[in-house]
Amino acid sequence: MPELTLTPAIATVIFVIACLAGYRYRSVWKAEGPRWQLWLFGLVAAVCLLVLGLTPLTGG
Repeated sequence: MPELTLTPAIATVIFVIACLAGYRYRSVWKAEGPRWQLWLFGLVAAVCLLVLGLTPLTGG
């Protein structure tokens, strides 16, 4: 079974996606926008951060 690891470049991309989703979550929340958008952006940010927190990086 292959070991699941992230390269630094992929980890950076995932981090940027998490930051953008978190920014959109906050924008929708402050504007009192639709709840489905809160859930969408919140879940995207949460999943990205969980992947980053629980998946090891390659040694390089």
